Amino acid sequence: MNKKDILKKTESYLKNRLKNMDVGHDWWHTYRVRKMAIKIAREEKNVDLFVVQLAALLHDIADWKFHDGDLSLGPKLAREWLEKLEVEESVISHVCEIIENISFKGARVRSRMKTREGMVVQDADRLDGIGAIGIARTFAYGGYKAREIYNPAIKPEKHDTFEKYKNNKGTSINHFYEKLLLLKNLMNTKTGKRIAEKRHKFTVLFLKQFLREWKGKE
Repeated sequence: MNKKDILKKTESYLKNRLKNMDVGHDWWHTYRVRKMAIKIAREEKNVDLFVVQLAALLHDIADWKFHDGDLSLGPKLAREWLEKLEVEESVISHVCEIIENISFKGARVRSRMKTREGMVVQDADRLDGIGAIGIARTFAYGGYKAREIYNPAIKPEKHDTFEKYKNNKGTSINHFYEKLLLLKNLMNTKTGKRIAEKRHKFTVLFLKQFLREWKGKE
């Protein structure tokens, strides 16, 4: 099977698998991450677009947030799918390594990518967590988890382990301080950093206005 067919079949598979996911972690998130990953890869150059697209398509095949914090399930299912399509082992291992390390796991927990392709896909995924779409996804997920929008009595935390991060019960606004506002400085590529700068400014502007209105100001 050629690369074009592999990508086409993988896209169809993920569209079907993610169709009932909550908004924010649905097929359209994967769609945006793939588009952004392609953009970054083309600007950065010397990046394997086939690996980038496969990893972007499969990065949320089994997001730990919906599978009891299991970080191993995503790479496992991705491997099974790619082996079914008879993708060569070097590509499968590369894609699974990216999926294994892509997630944000806490403010003081570092997930470092070893390859250019991994850096590209991780940046694309994190860019979808800031800016207008990132804000929308935060409140969509907060609603799904029945979290308060904001409660001044509940303070943000800088989690130093994945265990603490995944068990966090904070508010949606706290998530800005615990993740969204940190993503700009976690970008790997020059392109990712440039795009993140603009989206970060919008995120900060929204947060300032939210807190103004919370206090009864114009």
